[in-house]
Amino acid sequence: MATDTLTAQELTDLRLGTLNTAVSDWKTMVGRLERLATGGDGEVSATDLEKRANAANWKGVNATVSREFVTKTAAQFADAAAEAKSVLAVLRDAHSAFTKHKQDLRAATDELAKSNIYVNGNGKVAASVPSGAAAGNADIHKPTDEELDAAQSRITKILWEATETDRIAARALRQLAKNKYDFTDQGPSSLKDADRDQGKADADYWRKEVAKGNVDEWSEEKLARFNETLKNQRDNPGFTEAFATGLGADGTLQFWRDLAAPPGGAVEGDRAKLMGHVQDNLSMALANASHSDSPQMADWKKDVIASGTKIFPVDPAMPMGPNGFQVMSSLMGKGKFDDDFLHDYGDAVLKYEREYPGEPGVAWRDTTNLSYPPTDEPNDPVAGFMEGLSHNPEASLEFFNDSTTAGGKTLDNWDYLVAKGDDAREWPLGEDGKALGHDALGHALESATIGVPYESDATPPKHSAGGAELFNRIVGEFGKNPDRLDDSPMSDSFGHISAEYMRDIQDGMNSGSDIKTYGSNANLAGLNEDGTLKNFIGAVGKDPDGYGAILNAQQAVTTELINGTFENREQFHELSPEVNNQVRPGAEIAGILAESRTQAVYDDKIASDAEFNEGLATADKWVGRAIDMGLSRFPVAGDAAGMIIGDIQASVVEHYTRDSSGEAAEERDKFLEQQRSRSADAVYDATYTAAREAGIDPTNADSQANSASGEVRDSYGQGRQRAGS
Repeated sequence: MATDTLTAQELTDLRLGTLNTAVSDWKTMVGRLERLATGGDGEVSATDLEKRANAANWKGVNATVSREFVTKTAAQFADAAAEAKSVLAVLRDAHSAFTKHKQDLRAATDELAKSNIYVNGNGKVAASVPSGAAAGNADIHKPTDEELDAAQSRITKILWEATETDRIAARALRQLAKNKYDFTDQGPSSLKDADRDQGKADADYWRKEVAKGNVDEWSEEKLARFNETLKNQRDNPGFTEAFATGLGADGTLQFWRDLAAPPGGAVEGDRAKLMGHVQDNLSMALANASHSDSPQMADWKKDVIASGTKIFPVDPAMPMGPNGFQVMSSLMGKGKFDDDFLHDYGDAVLKYEREYPGEPGVAWRDTTNLSYPPTDEPNDPVAGFMEGLSHNPEASLEFFNDSTTAGGKTLDNWDYLVAKGDDAREWPLGEDGKALGHDALGHALESATIGVPYESDATPPKHSAGGAELFNRIVGEFGKNPDRLDDSPMSDSFGHISAEYMRDIQDGMNSGSDIKTYGSNANLAGLNEDGTLKNFIGAVGKDPDGYGAILNAQQAVTTELINGTFENREQFHELSPEVNNQVRPGAEIAGILAESRTQAVYDDKIASDAEFNEGLATADKWVGRAIDMGLSRFPVAGDAAGMIIGDIQASVVEHYTRDSSGEAAEERDKFLEQQRSRSADAVYDATYTAAREAGIDPTNADSQANSASGEVRDSYGQGRQRAGS
């Protein structure tokens, strides 16, 4: 079994003409063998010989030996024809698949080259910007980090799919040719059938290996082979369902408990790293299996939930250890589990927890290691379940809008998991005093509000009414209780959500004119009137990642609104007031964030300027996301749009990066005034550029830009006052 991914050079050099010739030759061979097996064109066939042998009046030894020989020989001709058809099917499908893989690679390489991104022979991408002399006087597009990451993902996906085709086809052909003295009529009818059959065979093999017991004693080589199988088959229902149902619900949970937590404790070193990969791949395999609606898989899902309260002890002699909920939740970190299973599982976990006589920290006090890298933290299955929701946006949104009944009392899941109230969950705390599961909770809320799995690079769908309403609830809850976000693990997620809903935020803060949102509007104006919205932004802005995401998105949306105003200037009696309306919300946000940053650096001492600078740089993808949502009013596309995105990203870094090393705390006011000037400069540049591109002469463009810049200075101050208060 090949383990190395095909390189771009290998795929490019693949000689499909030779493979096509093989397909033609095997097509001819199939025709000949079928005629020998079943007849045609008046020729004698194996079928004819078998009929004559069965009809003959054999006597003595011939009645058994000769008839049996002829019958077996005839069957071999039929099997040979069937096996040839399988070989033809595999070669034909492989040729079609490789043709598409090569076309995809060529198209991607050519398209990326237009954006000055080069793909080398190993499939790695890099910026390849021509020199100014080579490009003449043309503007040269320099690929952004986001563009390079997206390009690498695209190329890697193509090469992975090609490698999968190679692996499946090669294994199928070896299987067909393994018996030198016999043919088979059990070969695959397509490459897809071969994939499914290989998955079932692998599932059966590893199920038997698990059944032998002592899985914690598997050698590192054997564990690596198991992980390789999981990696190759984790998206193959032929494997995933057969493996899960073959082990059964209890068997699956017991297997991971035995492997992850042997009697001697968590493994370390290279084996621990390997275990991390096994955990991820097993999680994805079980997630894939959960989408099957077969009776066997339905029983598995039902039984997993039923075994949630069952103890899976480390030492059979002592009835202590994690229960089924804790084991299963540790296998939900990757992959998209079935909607209904997630709902039923989460409902059962919360019901058990709420009915348990004690806080969650008591219910989940077991610290048996179930996750890698290993920790000494308690196994909180609610946190693991939140990670499961984070990869299924639909199930996540439904769950936060649903309720759970426990002990005869029905309580909204939002009120129990997120809101601050008498019935709210007391999340277990780590040694640093932070809620251990809040990071996972933030991930689940990201998927629910944004509409794509956590950490996905996919373009989000337009915001649903439910997602927008959930963001409104988040702003309301934490804007009224901003202290809940002090050094909170959720702040980065809330920064990402705020960046995604930046149009909604600026629309809620803008009383001058409406701002079109991406789908349903979160209707934040009401939360802006009493300062809740600004308190929320201020609290999230103390986190470097949240700060970077919000500031990048704000700059992108503000720049876009400025451009849109100039593009539609004929609609307005006076242009300056309208431009000022568009820049005002962004300026207030910049002021709020500047105050938040100084509080974090100087007052709370929870982050450094270096961390905030890094947050600006690593969150630059939100500029592209803001432009790519389909609402862009820029009259450009393709490379020109990429240049605009790059310019905005560069502007953010230029105007908001700052080094305060060695400065005393009394310099904070100096920094805030610098940020005020730089925010005004950023808007001046964006306004002047938009005006000039709209055909306005330099003098009037400068006038418009100065007016917008002045508006920024005023609104920035208002934002600072709000954050400071």
